[in-house]
Amino acid sequence: MRILCAGLTTVDLVQRVAHFPGPDEKVQSESVDVAAGGPAANAAVTAAVLGAPLGIEVTLVSAVGAHPLGDLIRTDLAAHGVILIDAAPARTDPPPVSAVTVLAGTGERSIVSRNAGNHTTPVPAGGLPDADLTLVDGHHPALAVAAARSARRLLVDAGSWRPVFADILPYAEVVACSAGFRHPAGAVDAPHVIVTHGPSPVRWITRGQKAAEIPVPPVHAVDTAAAGDAFHGALAVSLVRDEPVPTAIHRAIKVAGVRVAHTGPRTWLNYL
Repeated sequence: MRILCAGLTTVDLVQRVAHFPGPDEKVQSESVDVAAGGPAANAAVTAAVLGAPLGIEVTLVSAVGAHPLGDLIRTDLAAHGVILIDAAPARTDPPPVSAVTVLAGTGERSIVSRNAGNHTTPVPAGGLPDADLTLVDGHHPALAVAAARSARRLLVDAGSWRPVFADILPYAEVVACSAGFRHPAGAVDAPHVIVTHGPSPVRWITRGQKAAEIPVPPVHAVDTAAAGDAFHGALAVSLVRDEPVPTAIHRAIKVAGVRVAHTGPRTWLNYL
């Protein structure tokens, strides 16, 4: 079984603090972590760790480039079993960097990131690999649309509305939305729509049926960064195994809970 993730990869600089700094204030961080990040990359790492014992191969197509920071990304992804296809291997400017500040007491975070900026990332010269399930996050629009059109089964990470989603959503089997996602036309029309609300129940809608809710067990929040990405990676593993959508949601909730309850961009994976 093969999963393809297409979308954003960043370098995440994560610092934990006792309180968020105010204007012109300096604070001492409690810890510092540096790792590959971004919605598609985080989902790919989660899927690779969960899928390795099951024989699931995970490939990430993204823009990394030739800048030295790209080596950090490549090393981190390889260490977790993710196959990387770089859609922009000759790019010499730095990859996107996200500055993440995590509040130690609650796990809340602030993020400053330019994401993909104004770069246009094409489909790799060799095309996209075949996969049983494809996940896209809407970043790198040309790449996202190509991945959606060629997907056998498509899972869409719809964190916030992007114009490219108008071209992606018609191909989706499952759309996983955040509570803040707003489609200009109203409701999302897909076979399955999942809406997450942080610690509140996950809402699940199958086309033609009444909506249902799946509760989220309470956990002590240590770090909420990338919890949604972990949810999507776990969801992809269940879906590629042809598990029913409710079962997939339950698995994804559990994995996201582990992410929230443990600190560090990658150390939490040890608890899966």
